[in-house]
Parts: sequence; structure tokens; C-alpha cells
Amino acid sequence: MEEIQSQSDHYRSSSSSASSPASRVPSSNFFYLRKPGSLRQPISFEDSPDWDDTDIEVKVDEGGDSINAATTPVSPSLSKLNSGSLPSPPLPEGAVITRKIAGASIAWKDLTVTIKGKRKYSDKVVKSSNGYALPGTMTVIMGPAKSGKSTLLRALAGRLPDSARMYGEVFVNGTKMCMPYGSYGFVDRETTLIGTLTVREFLYYSALLQLPGFLCQKRSVVEDAIDSMSLGDYANKLIGGHCYMKGLRSGERRRVSIARELVMRPHILFIDEPLYRLDSVSALLMMVTLKKLASTGCTLIFTIYQSSTEVFGLFDRICLLSNGNTLFFGETLACLQHFSNAGFPCPIMQSPSDHFLRAINTEFDRIIAMCKSWQDDNGDLSAVNMDTAVAIRTLEATYKSSTDAAALETMIVKLTEKEGPSLKSKGMVGNITRVAVLTWRSLLIMSREWKYYWLRLILYMLLALCIGTVFSGLGHTLSSVVTRVAAIFVFVSFTSLLSIAGVPAQIKEIKIYACEESNQHSGAFIFLLGQLFASIPFLFLISISSSLVFYFLVGLRDEFSMLMYFVLNFFTCLLVNEGLVLAVTSIWQDIFWSILILVSIQVIMMLSAGFLRIRSALPGPIWMYPISYIAFHTYSIQGLLENEYIETSFAVGQVRTISGNQALQNVYDISADRNSKWKNLLVLFLIAVAYRVLVFVLLKLYVRKNLFVPKLFLCNQHTKHSR
Repeated sequence: MEEIQSQSDHYRSSSSSASSPASRVPSSNFFYLRKPGSLRQPISFEDSPDWDDTDIEVKVDEGGDSINAATTPVSPSLSKLNSGSLPSPPLPEGAVITRKIAGASIAWKDLTVTIKGKRKYSDKVVKSSNGYALPGTMTVIMGPAKSGKSTLLRALAGRLPDSARMYGEVFVNGTKMCMPYGSYGFVDRETTLIGTLTVREFLYYSALLQLPGFLCQKRSVVEDAIDSMSLGDYANKLIGGHCYMKGLRSGERRRVSIARELVMRPHILFIDEPLYRLDSVSALLMMVTLKKLASTGCTLIFTIYQSSTEVFGLFDRICLLSNGNTLFFGETLACLQHFSNAGFPCPIMQSPSDHFLRAINTEFDRIIAMCKSWQDDNGDLSAVNMDTAVAIRTLEATYKSSTDAAALETMIVKLTEKEGPSLKSKGMVGNITRVAVLTWRSLLIMSREWKYYWLRLILYMLLALCIGTVFSGLGHTLSSVVTRVAAIFVFVSFTSLLSIAGVPAQIKEIKIYACEESNQHSGAFIFLLGQLFASIPFLFLISISSSLVFYFLVGLRDEFSMLMYFVLNFFTCLLVNEGLVLAVTSIWQDIFWSILILVSIQVIMMLSAGFLRIRSALPGPIWMYPISYIAFHTYSIQGLLENEYIETSFAVGQVRTISGNQALQNVYDISADRNSKWKNLLVLFLIAVAYRVLVFVLLKLYVRKNLFVPKLFLCNQHTKHSR
């Protein structure tokens, strides 16, 4: 204790030039101080139980120098809440007023989260955390990096990954239960948006995936979400840019990701780092927008690393974490008083969040060690030379014995002793409807993504034109057999290699799936069906255009049935390639590694396809079994050659003739059976199905693990907590 006291005295004396005494907090002309009487504005909520009033006493010194906020922990209330220092901007005349949202209270008690290590669940990320959030308020979880902010947020939302275990209790409206579908929204730190859609289109498709009911109702909630996030000026603009059109900035994109969750009109909204990668102006606009959203009755809980003074003034309650330990939970102004009481008053010209993080961030110890040997113009740089570990222990000990901790315990008891209305699931859209929506949306995306789709079509036609002109004028003599086999091999192999151009688009599709699947808007089977149905018209357009160019330039058999088989064979080959690309990109979520692996696979399959060396002559252990039987090139080329040469003959001299099968026997292995080409086509189709099944497994297992798609907890609607 002597060490703590001495360190506290040193910290207080070192910051005396920029701060007031221990009981002093920044002056009342600062942006984050609330006006007198603002704590007593009543708010009512439909889904909130009846609570007694809380006696809150606020005193402002006449000198404007300090504030003493005392909260007596008697009968906590939902009806008297902090309103925030920034009022919501006035609505213009004729503006649509956003409908009220029935909020829900959430409380957590002794919440501990452990992450699985090498041997057992021993690494505690969150340690015995307590807190609550009320309708119409913004509760922020603040702390330095790796302090457990996001883990605590995910634990409250029931979205922890499989590698984590949670202990403790979470109560929603006084009931120990998880939240059913549609009752809450969760916004990740980084969300994937569809850049080729406008804001209104993106939200409308999200509503179609989330909400059952009539289309007019879905359009109404989309407009409400746009109004709630102040996106009216950007509703008809493309999100990520398209061709010459400029996309949205990071601030607007972040608000779009939040608006997607507001489509369900959730009671509780969880946001992980709403100010992530935003500048100061965008951050302030974001928080004012969220403050306006909270005024409609929604319960907001979010994490934040750092904020400006203006942004800090909008918070209602703050949960301060450091290394998983709760150093404070309560009103924002009470947090300033708590630091002052512990001997760490906030300097007047410093942001409160900067001051908090400075005191509890252990990374500052490294900076202090570097600065000890330096001197600036004012002398010693060690105005920040207090040991962070000592500061954390001081703040933790002060909080445990403070009235704020007692008020928290009393409030949790009040929130959990009486059950409020249970949250109900809002119903899910049918799978057939979701497949139709995803198919139509993917078709719209493909029609606008000229770089990944239309440019690929042009490249396929150019490649077919190049190969066709190189192998043109072959004729139908016996001497042309070897060259025609080479032309077909080059066509199948090079067009398959060109499918790698679709890697960026497939990676984006998988990221969109991961984001939607985490919120139960989609599923692996639904995603695969929608993606397959949407890709069929595009792949058929490529197959028929490229086949026509190659078929007539090379001079293959001039029969319509033969041409249709060629188109069908090439179309199935493209389906196989799409499945292969999707499988590889599901494992390697990186363009470089995905392209490298795909090129390697394609080259290995080309080597074992039976042209460079006939299949019967390939080394048995590896190249013949199993690679030559796995390579789809083999079946595609066999089918095309059987389509061209079965039931044909070539004259040898004036008397003798040989069949097409005999002409090919030293060049390529084909069957003499007239139905063999259909068997090869069936094998190609089965390989395409096998790749889709593989992708389904990868999406359910590997993508869930590596893209942090959590396994949602099952809701027991009527599960009650024991008393």
C-alpha cells in the first residue's frame, strides 16, 4: 500500500501543471459535461418492467471548476437516465419521424470467459465482469488493446467462438436466457458490403433475407433504417464504387453496416468498434447518429478504444477494462470522479478517454523506459512515468470499495429479481425465398461487375480466337489427328487455367456469406444454391460464345448435335472449374495464395491428362493412380475426342481404312463405345457436384473457424434462472 500511495502521489504531482487537485475534474465549459437537470428527463419503454425511481443528486460548483456526482444506490430505475450532452439535431419540416423501438434491459453477473490454450481452458480473457445496459442508453466498453472488450461484447450477444467458454449469468429483461432471432443485432469490426449495390438496394436485399412478410412492409423498414442512420443523401449511391462512379467513404460505409442490422428493428444492438478507421469528424457524426438511435428506445452496447472529448460526452455508461479486469462501471462523469478519487485526476486540456487509457495501458511502460534518458525543453519527459501495474491495482482497489460498485450490485439485483416481458423471435424467411433472393442479387452483381465477369467473358473469347486461328485449316485427313488432339487439349487446359481470374470475386462472395451466416441471414446450402443458379447463365454465355469461335475456326465436325455436345462438355468443365476455385478460396482467404495453389493444381492435372504422355504409359503409383483419374481434363478431352472421332474412318491407301479409335490409339486413350462420351460427361458432372459438396463442408467447418463465424447458442425461450 505504501508503494501504491507513493506512486499515486508522484503521478498527482507530475501532472499538476495540467490538472486540478484530486477531487477536481475538468471544468464545466467542456463539451462532455451535462447541463444541470438533464439527469431527470423521463423516458418510458414498452418492453421494460416497472422500476422504482433512483435518487440522483447532481451538484455543480458555482465556479464551474468541478462536479460532484453522487448516486445513492436505492431503487435503481429505468425511467431516469442520462440524456447526453449533445442533443439530437432538430428534424427539418416534413421529415419522417423514426418509429419508437421497444428496448430491453440486459445485465451480466460474474461473467468470465476463457479461451482454449494448448492443453486446457486456462487463459482468462474476461474476469468476473458485472454490468448492465438499459433501453434508450449507450453503454460503452472501453479499454486498451487485448483488454477483453470484444470478447465481453460477444459473450453478451452469445456469439463466442467454439474455442471459448463462458461462465456467469446474463439476464435479458430479468430472465436468464439468450436472445432469439431478430431480437438483437450485432455489427462486427470489419463487415463486408456489396460495393456494386446502392445503399437502398443493399438494405432491401438484406430485408428480403431477414424479414418474412409482404414486400411493402420490408420497404418501410428499409426506409426507417436509412433514416435512423442518416443515410438519406446516400441512399441511391453505390456503396463501393463501380466503373467511373465514386463509392461511399468509410464513415458512410460503417453506418450502412449498422443499418443492415436495424432492418430487423432489434431491441438490443451490439457494435464492435463503431469508430474503427474513422476520422474525428466521421466519428462524431457516427456517435450523434447512434445517440439519435438510442433516443428511439434501442439499447446500445458497443466497444471503443479511444474517443475525442465530444464523443466521450455522448456516452451514458462506461465499462472500463484492463487485462480482463473491470476497473470501473458506471456513469461517465462518475468515471472521471473515480479516477480523481484514486489519485489520477484528468488534466483539463486532455480527453478523458486518452487519460483513462494512459493510466491503464501497459504499453506505456515501454515508452517510459525509452524516455527516461531523454530531456525536453521543459526538463524531464517522465510526467507519465508512473508504473501502469500500480495504477491498475490502485484503480481496481478503489472501485471495489466505492459507492459505484455498490450501486452496480443494487441495480443488478433490481434488474434480475423481477422478470420482464420475454423477447420473441420475429420469424425467419423460408429457404426457397432466400435462394431466390441470393440468386437474383448475384445476377445483379454479375451484371455490374465488369472487371470480374464481363472482362472474363472477353478474355475467354480472345483465348478461343487465338487458339482457333493457330490451329485453323487442319482438314479431316489422318495426318491432322495429332494436331487436332493438341488443339482440343490446349483449349480445355488454357480455358481452365483462365478460371483463376474469378478468384477475387469468389473471395468476396465467401466473405459476404461469412458475414450473413454469422447473423443467420444465410446458410452454406442456401449460399451454394444461390451462387450456382446465378453463375449458370454467365457460364453458359462463356461456353457457347467461346465454343462457337473455336469450333468453326478449327473445323470440327459440321453437325449440330456434335456442336451441342461440345458446348455442353465445355459448360460442365466450367462448372467444375468454378467449384475448384470456390473450394480453394474457401481455404486460402488470400488472392496470392489462392492463385498460386490453383495454378499448381491446374498444371498437375494438365500433366496427367493423357496428352503429354498417354495415360497407359504414365507411372502407376502417383500419376496414373490417382491423379489422372482425379483430373477433370482427362474426361473433358476424352469426351470431346470421342464426340469428334467415334463412328468415323480414315482411308489408308486405296483399299484399307481405319476407324477413328484406331487413328487415336497412339495419341490418346479413348473408348470405342458410342455412349462413352456421355459417360465422360456424367463423370464431369459428378466431379462438379463433388467440388460443391467439398465447398459445403469447408463452409461449415473451415470458414467458420478461420473467419470467426461463431456458433450461435440455441435459445430456450422459457428458461428461467434459479433463485
